[in-house]
Amino acid sequence: MVYMGKVGLLAGVGNLPVEFLRAAHQMGHEVIVISVVPDTAAALKTEADAYYEINVAKLDKIIKTLLREGVTDVTMIGKVTKEILFKGIKFPDFRAVKLLAKLRNRKDDTIMLAIVDELAKDNLVVADQTAYLKPLMPPPGVLTKRNPTEEEKEDIRFGFETAKAMGGMDIGQTVVVKHKAVMAIEAIEGTDACIRRGGALGRGGACVVKVAKPNQDVRFDVPAVGKQTLLSMIESGCTLLAMEAHKTLFVEQEEVLALADEHRICICAVDESY
Repeated sequence: MVYMGKVGLLAGVGNLPVEFLRAAHQMGHEVIVISVVPDTAAALKTEADAYYEINVAKLDKIIKTLLREGVTDVTMIGKVTKEILFKGIKFPDFRAVKLLAKLRNRKDDTIMLAIVDELAKDNLVVADQTAYLKPLMPPPGVLTKRNPTEEEKEDIRFGFETAKAMGGMDIGQTVVVKHKAVMAIEAIEGTDACIRRGGALGRGGACVVKVAKPNQDVRFDVPAVGKQTLLSMIESGCTLLAMEAHKTLFVEQEEVLALADEHRICICAVDESY
């Protein structure tokens, strides 16, 4: 394995940061991990070449740590709920206060692009997440034993169009539909809460559709599904998950597909031609 230099990983919650860490290691990179929220995966601490826990509100400390470690390329991956901005960030440093004060709104892309610009001031480049994770982005096709019914196919097409429209407005990337009616649209509550709410309103048999934004910035917020997505579907009685092919990160695939087959849930990857 050829040494390819250091990569900084600003990690949120979920297994996706671990998948990134392992993929980067396989490519020959050292990975410097900064967990920016509580409850990140334990494997990050044990497998990282260097590991730090620095709250997302301590922006200057995060940047100085990356620079001290000799990092030039950074990836931001994992769940960092936007609710933190509305509950109030605790004890932000001056750099974070200045960044928040200049935001024209608090849409996802506005926040993330402001962080990208702030990192760039110190010559830290936010890299394409997907460059390391292409194998996790399935091509079109049905991934489970069960195929979608004709009615579910109609819901997929309707949900795909609806989710694209919502993504274009930078509201969310997930919708829950049933009988070509929208049960729930993802907003600040996040994917799992959207699924549980939409599934409950659908009273069984609802379809979950997750897509990339029409102008998706691959440096951040690339759509992802995994075990927790499926558990939320099982809890709320949803029966189908459709993700956008080639543009959605599908983590914990083996475990998720086995669980989906056990519960007769269809998982498929689709594109605009579906």
